[in-house]
Amino acid sequence: MQILLTLSYDGTDYAGWQRQNNAIAVQQKLEEALSALLDQPIVTRAASRTDAGVHALGQRASFYADVNIPLEKLPQVINGYLPRDIAVTATEAVPDDFNPRFDAKFKTYSYKIHSTPNPLVNRYSAYVPRPLNIDAMKSAAKDLVGYHDFAAFMATGGSAKTTTREIYDCTVTDDITITITGNGFLYNMVRIIAGTLMYVGLGKLPTNAISGIIQSRDRTQAGKTMPPEGLTLMEVGYTTYRQIQ
Repeated sequence: MQILLTLSYDGTDYAGWQRQNNAIAVQQKLEEALSALLDQPIVTRAASRTDAGVHALGQRASFYADVNIPLEKLPQVINGYLPRDIAVTATEAVPDDFNPRFDAKFKTYSYKIHSTPNPLVNRYSAYVPRPLNIDAMKSAAKDLVGYHDFAAFMATGGSAKTTTREIYDCTVTDDITITITGNGFLYNMVRIIAGTLMYVGLGKLPTNAISGIIQSRDRTQAGKTMPPEGLTLMEVGYTTYRQIQ
């Protein structure tokens, strides 16, 4: 039986999702919890290998196991074995050939920025100590939507075979939350998009800069890579994405 989990976690104290030889990762904690609960070795596969310090509200991960616990009760039972900064919020049975990463149709990330010092949000939002022109950021975000070559928005170290991706939606709200949905993302792509929109908000880039940056395929033309704490994986979808009007 293959079971698909929906997970949320505070990534502050973890070296990302994927197991590491010299650091603690979310995957390790989840597999240890499942192995102890089910009394069998468990290996998980995730939809997104979030980086160190990145959070999740809608990460998806699956595993194969013989499970006698009713699926509707499984989240509560698993959470008794997990640290408080990781939680399973839903479970469902999926076909044996299901792959949580390659079967995903879309992913949604959010990136939060705050411009007023606030220790209570520092773990989940990046601090930019200058006012931002949010209207300019909103306008620039629209130019990211579509099927493009996003090479200019990939950090060094990315291993993607192709740099073309489709962005279905990208919005900026008045509380400076950037929400972006696409069929996939390159290494650090969302954090670089956030940094580029921040530069627009600061006036370091013009509002109409996005199209030229995309066409350049030059990483140096885009904004900085924003820190991980502002980034949250919100949702992984396995049906066709439809924008909510």
